[in-house]
Amino acid sequence: MTALPYPALHASHGGVWIAEGGRTRPIGRGEAIRIAADTPLILLNAPLVGQRLGHPELSGLDILELFAFLFPARFMVPTPKGLAAATGLTLPDGDDAVAAFLSEAAAALLGAAERDWPEREGAWHAAQSLARARWSWAPIVTQAIARPEKPERWLYSMLPEWDEQAPRPAPRTIGLDPGDVQQRLKTLTGKGAETRDGQRAFAAAATHAFVPRDVRDMPNMVLAEAGTGIGKTLGYLAPASLWAEKADGAVWVSTYTKALQRQLAHESERLFPDAAIRKARVVTRKGRENYACLLNLEDALQGGFAGRAAILAQLVARWAAYTADGDMVGGDLPGWLPTLFRRNGSTALTDRRGECIYAGCPHYRKCFIERAARASAAADIVIANHALVMVNAARGREATTRPTRYVFDEGHHLFDAADAMFSVALTGQEAIEIRRWIVGPEGGGRGRRRGLAARLSDVASYDEQGAAAIEQAIDAARALPSDGWLQRVAEGDPFGPVEALLGAVRGLVYARDTKGAGDAGYGLETELAEPDGALVEAAGPAGASIDAVLRPLVALGRRLEAVLTDAPDWMDGPARARIEGAIASLSWRADTVGAWLALIARIGGPADADFVDWLAVDRIEGREYDIGLHRHWIDPTRPFADTVLKSAHGVVVTSATLKSGGDWDVARARSGASHLIRAPSEFEAASPFDYANHSEVLIVTDVKRGDLPALANAYGRLIVAADGGTLGLFTAIRRLRGVHARIADRLAREGLPLLAQHVDPIDTGTLVDIFRDDPRASLIGTDALRDGVDVPGRSLRLVVMEGVPWPKPSVLHAARRLAGGGKDYDDRIVRARLAQAFGRLIRRADDKGAFVLLSAAMPSRLLTAFPPGVTVSRVTLDEAIERVRALSIPAAIGHGAAQETA
Repeated sequence: MTALPYPALHASHGGVWIAEGGRTRPIGRGEAIRIAADTPLILLNAPLVGQRLGHPELSGLDILELFAFLFPARFMVPTPKGLAAATGLTLPDGDDAVAAFLSEAAAALLGAAERDWPEREGAWHAAQSLARARWSWAPIVTQAIARPEKPERWLYSMLPEWDEQAPRPAPRTIGLDPGDVQQRLKTLTGKGAETRDGQRAFAAAATHAFVPRDVRDMPNMVLAEAGTGIGKTLGYLAPASLWAEKADGAVWVSTYTKALQRQLAHESERLFPDAAIRKARVVTRKGRENYACLLNLEDALQGGFAGRAAILAQLVARWAAYTADGDMVGGDLPGWLPTLFRRNGSTALTDRRGECIYAGCPHYRKCFIERAARASAAADIVIANHALVMVNAARGREATTRPTRYVFDEGHHLFDAADAMFSVALTGQEAIEIRRWIVGPEGGGRGRRRGLAARLSDVASYDEQGAAAIEQAIDAARALPSDGWLQRVAEGDPFGPVEALLGAVRGLVYARDTKGAGDAGYGLETELAEPDGALVEAAGPAGASIDAVLRPLVALGRRLEAVLTDAPDWMDGPARARIEGAIASLSWRADTVGAWLALIARIGGPADADFVDWLAVDRIEGREYDIGLHRHWIDPTRPFADTVLKSAHGVVVTSATLKSGGDWDVARARSGASHLIRAPSEFEAASPFDYANHSEVLIVTDVKRGDLPALANAYGRLIVAADGGTLGLFTAIRRLRGVHARIADRLAREGLPLLAQHVDPIDTGTLVDIFRDDPRASLIGTDALRDGVDVPGRSLRLVVMEGVPWPKPSVLHAARRLAGGGKDYDDRIVRARLAQAFGRLIRRADDKGAFVLLSAAMPSRLLTAFPPGVTVSRVTLDEAIERVRALSIPAAIGHGAAQETA
């Protein structure tokens, strides 16, 4: 292992050190920046180091990039501890020893390049390409990797092709024997496993969803609230896997978070221990925008990207050759890799714009998305997410393979997922996206963007009416907002009727603003009620302009259907698949544009009692980034029930907080069950964990609301008292950043790392991985951490919330509050959020911890959000700190009976 001739730099909140010439010394931030400008430095996570030095554009020899090149599709926690585990080296004792350790670790990683390793194939070719892209590591890597004796395969030649299969027949109509279900559960839990009565009862209840349906549009639906620790995953997999096996059908298990998708994939090893069988029988599905697009990647590799983005493309290409499924978001692409390149290109490597040309793509037979779709058609268990399930149902995708059985885990999020899916937004950003999708690249822009004419060129040459519709759509789309629209609207000089409408929206929103022009908030909005003359006058021309876009899109869709019917001579199987894909894409866009027309018709017209309509100017720290009109369902579970539930034969909806701290009426309303004729069956099982003796709730009464220094002081002292292991939850990003700025350096001097969502240039999933890996680290963040963190053990022993998580006042919330019972509606939301946050604390039977709420205004009526028996005490900050400090003393946690100390 040869030492590298470069210095190594390490920066933390506790200081900066440089290792060179066999010695390590502390240096100032200014000196570090000057050295980095002149000398290649070995770093670990350059964006994070740059942020700590106050120089975000810092670059160097980032060890994470080297790891991603050498070991694609492998994950490493991006910390010194994670690097030590990956290299087999000894973890340095303190920050002052990390810089020297980085040099040693880099040399150890490069040692792999001097011999064969599992990912050797394609490495030499990629190294040459990276050298041309001026990658910092390239001179070293190209010397370390010997040229292969025979030409090596690379990416596209390494990827397997998927095979076309006959359509799967409809599932057989079968019933399940309760005894067989319990035996399957026993097999899944394993020999010698503890018998859990709650899990057995859950499995029995879930079985009802797998009996034959006897009435159309009336699925056998089970609502099941199962507390943490019941083992509900195996509880529903037992009847689901047995039904899939006997009926020869697929069960779709839908989640809300990527963390649960990964957990389900892991649990599937119990179903199918053999990896090859498991790959065929259990498939993870996500939306198209999650998967690497091989055509976009090819364009990036052939000059579509430049600078740092070109380096990212080469590293993603290395990963694509070894990935299990091509999932760039939550799959085996390390979440930290795109963040090393900031916003330089990662999203352009997926199909986020609906521009797929399907069978017209030269890589169609190797496409990750198509492979996943075909694999799921033949699978027993498909692990999906709520959004994909709703998209497939609402847009008619994969109609011939639509599942008849669903399990919705994390079911308390169905309302939110449906709200996002079935909403409409006519905004500048949405309109410019439609324009680009239709027109294609304008003004000599780089990249692979293709408009309708390019995507359907052969159809246009064959069908005159289709060609005419394409031209009409392009001409009409040119009246939609284009680049620079936001500045033109702000300056009162809009181009075209839609920009004029957005200008009228902006004017009315500011006119009715109640926050004050000087407020640098994060958005302004007002109801779409009593519109002024300018808005009404702008609505007519804007509607006509949008209608001119819609008509040729609808006509083109009909012509494409006619082309399929006529089946011209050149229409082979791949061409048919491409036309079918184009029809689906056109239908999606036409539905969107049609919904815009309905929204515009609302201006000056009567309100629809089923919807909430409003106008908004979206801002970040006072800077405008979008303007538009919005429409949401008052109850989005209604279209969810119509498109998903009624077509299903059996549905399980489960969660630890399904009733949101209320009753079964709440669960039925939030899951869509209230829109079904047949009432669902209901099951409830409390958590087996001893919350009373393993946890307590502390409500701090002397931290004044709105006092940021006091809030930061409270967080800092509590984290020190707990010796780290703290999850801090905020309701506002501004306060999160303010607290972080005040306590990060202070905690570093105590040897307590502080991770922060919206501050650290690291994706949320990686932040959680780092937090889980270091028992002395703490993590602060917002809503995404309240329900998406699963950190059992000592790494999470304290949860701190800045205050009562009241819903944010908005036009949408006000309308739903009015329809949902006023104050009771708010209370249900808060109870659910408190229950979800508390649920992060105790993840297994031996966990212990405290939940601290920094709000004297916590109403007693909301305390039912916490498990029965948990002690709730109203205390001063000093007393809370003493209680937290005693976390390691079992007697200090819990006092038996439930009580609230006034």
